[in-house]
Amino acid sequence: MIVKNEENTIKRCLSSVRDLVDEIIIVDTGSSDSTKDICKNFTDKIYDFEWTDDFSSARNFSFSMATEDYILWLDADDILLPEDIKKFKIMKESFDSSLDSVTMKYNVGFDEYGNTTLSYRRNRLVKASRNFKWVGFVHEYLEVHGNIFNSDIAVTHKKINYSPNRNIQMYENKLKKGIHFSLRDILYYGNELYDHKRYNMAFQYYSKFLKSDKGWSEDKIRICSNISDYCLSVNKFEKSRKYIFKSFEYDNPRAEGCCRVGFSFLMENKLHQAVFWYEMALKLEKPKNSLGFFNDAYWTWIPHLQLCVCYDKLGNHKLAYFHNEMAGKFRPNDKRILFNKKYFQNIGIYKM
Repeated sequence: MIVKNEENTIKRCLSSVRDLVDEIIIVDTGSSDSTKDICKNFTDKIYDFEWTDDFSSARNFSFSMATEDYILWLDADDILLPEDIKKFKIMKESFDSSLDSVTMKYNVGFDEYGNTTLSYRRNRLVKASRNFKWVGFVHEYLEVHGNIFNSDIAVTHKKINYSPNRNIQMYENKLKKGIHFSLRDILYYGNELYDHKRYNMAFQYYSKFLKSDKGWSEDKIRICSNISDYCLSVNKFEKSRKYIFKSFEYDNPRAEGCCRVGFSFLMENKLHQAVFWYEMALKLEKPKNSLGFFNDAYWTWIPHLQLCVCYDKLGNHKLAYFHNEMAGKFRPNDKRILFNKKYFQNIGIYKM
């Protein structure tokens, strides 16, 4: 692990994995709080590393300190939940030592009920002897190849501290120094600009990435989704659809894209077209081992709830009621779904 001023989260993280690992290595990049004192309760392998605005350098140093056969990496605001601790222990009992890497789901988005709304896969457990390296000074990734196993274990991200300007400042400091941006840097700087609502500049960097024939297809899909969302927010519905249809060039249509197209038609009151795309979202099978970004809501309750709206507007109240009930199976306490139930009761479709 690499850490800095993580006194609010580090104990929670280390407590969740202390019985799973044979050694815990902490690389501190300049904490001024009690982070290192807390870590001393879990390990004596605590090292200082001078921060150089380069996450990969710090992570590669942390990996160089490892002495066991495999390396598990985490951030301080990550945890393994009890069910995933159990899965990890089972995996260790019959572990295949020919594996170079084990991927795990990374659950990073949650609704108000604690359900996962956004997840993707990351290489989490890697063979030390392969000497895999981290790449990128920010939004770094572990460059892995070989025999890779996609596990059903999940790491859960429970962020408490957040520095919204840290990453964009790092990028802009690099630009001032004339540092060359890799294609990945272009992508993630574009994402930072987008998150900071600097849309015109974000789209310039996104355009550079989309025009490249070397960019990862999953990243291009995410760019198309971001631009589509922006277009929806400013009522440019046709342009929003254009970017979703472009995302279909990179992979099969996904529920996230179909729902965006459906919403654009719904906003234009083109209800039959909206129904088509929401029903298409329900017909799709979610990829199981893809490393891409997925929002589970679009694969479950959102198309049902929106079909409820569409069919109600079309006068088919029974079908609207059916889809509201289907949405309710995923979110039984959702205020919108409960409101709809009362509405259907009032018009005689639903009885308490």
